[in-house]
Amino acid sequence: MSRPQPFGRPRARGGPGPEAAGALEDVMQQVARGDKDAFAVLYDGVVSTVFGIALKVVRDRAQAEEVAQEVMIDLWRQAARYRPEAGSVTTWVATLAHRRAVDRVRSAQAAADRDRSTAVREQQRPFDEVAEQVETRLESEQVRRCMRMLTDLQRQAVTLAYYQGLTYREVAETLRAPLPTVKTRMRDGLIRLRDCMGVTT
Repeated sequence: MSRPQPFGRPRARGGPGPEAAGALEDVMQQVARGDKDAFAVLYDGVVSTVFGIALKVVRDRAQAEEVAQEVMIDLWRQAARYRPEAGSVTTWVATLAHRRAVDRVRSAQAAADRDRSTAVREQQRPFDEVAEQVETRLESEQVRRCMRMLTDLQRQAVTLAYYQGLTYREVAETLRAPLPTVKTRMRDGLIRLRDCMGVTT
């Protein structure tokens, strides 16, 4: 028979705590057998510890509450994995809580790093009003004609930036040219393209 799943947070009980109901190890064994009442006792006995650990790690109350709920669900699902010889229930619960909280922090950091990388990439792209108008015409014969008027470095830099979407730094690395030189040549190249194409700013 499949184990029933707990939904939401059990309300605090006015009845006996873990000490009166038996050792936490005994309670854990009952939880492992799918005893919801035992799980409520376990919850009341350890949830404060779980929340405190989560809050200390994630430093945000709302996220700490979410982490605590996830840990309690883990306890319900993984109760059968607890081994008294490996340590107390409290120690095992604390380990699960810390691990889950650290995972939450790492996940949030990874998401922030991705957002920051995207933002930096967009800021690094040599993209202004002139460049935007040039980019919309890259396939036209006029642009190809005007591109032939650029120096080799200007033409290569503009092509890498707008055909391949590279940043200033990536263009410089590809062309093995100093970054300041690439920036200057690309800016000069865009100005020449603007004049050749009759783009107004």
